[in-house]
Amino acid sequence: MTLTLTRERGATTPTTPARPRRRTRGRQLGVYAALIVAGVATMLPFVWMLLGSIKPAGEILADPGGWLPHSPTLDNYRQWFGALRIGTYFRNSVIVAVVTVLGNLLFCSMVGYALAKLEFAGKRILFALVLITLMVPGVVTFVPLFVVVAKLHLINTYAGLILPFLTSPLGVFLMRQFMRSIPDSLLEAARIDGAGEVRIFARIVLPLSGPPLATLGILTFLASWNNFLWPLVVAQNQDRYTLPVALSLYSTGEQATDYGLLLAGSVLVITPIVVAFVALQRWFVQGVATVGLK
Repeated sequence: MTLTLTRERGATTPTTPARPRRRTRGRQLGVYAALIVAGVATMLPFVWMLLGSIKPAGEILADPGGWLPHSPTLDNYRQWFGALRIGTYFRNSVIVAVVTVLGNLLFCSMVGYALAKLEFAGKRILFALVLITLMVPGVVTFVPLFVVVAKLHLINTYAGLILPFLTSPLGVFLMRQFMRSIPDSLLEAARIDGAGEVRIFARIVLPLSGPPLATLGILTFLASWNNFLWPLVVAQNQDRYTLPVALSLYSTGEQATDYGLLLAGSVLVITPIVVAFVALQRWFVQGVATVGLK
């Protein structure tokens, strides 16, 4: 009887393994520490750029590795907003980037929907061409594209800056992969109710495609906003310069580079990108994760 009670009592007292919990907590702390170190290392160049933008040029040249400015000044920003007319370049960049993003959202979605949900002759061949285009570097098509734009008399125009980038193979692939996950039964029910393909695309497909549209919008905006070589070649005068072109031309003088002016312009260039990414980061991460599962 005594042995039975002892066994029963021993069976009812659970043993909690302390070592696995300690190992799990140790791993979590290690991961958090690594993420903090990576985040700080990533932010350091941006902090140095921001602090350098309020330094005089002489101070930057005297102590390039210094962090805190000894005599902070806003003269670099005053030059951009004054004599250098940054408003004109900012307007050009906004027009080019916004129209390019809207064009990609519309046309890439339309082509992606056709490749994902419609049946037509040559569908597989067309999708194969899209994949092949993804492998072709942009430099290869740069000269032929410039010749076409020149033949159409679009040099030094907004159309010449925008039209070659109104759609992209990456955007088509991204939208096609996501739209494949939309149930066919949902589209068939809409067709039975009498909805046409345009209405189905506008009322059903696009509202369900928020995450990939946000992802495509951020990627397109980033590429268009930072595009340097094409605007440098197509824009022939200051009225059509975008911010990266103006930044490269006006921060370099006859003798040397004005690093304070260059850093201040860099801050102005990346600020809209940071704002756009912070505002849409949840959709961006969700879109990348969703498409990656297809």
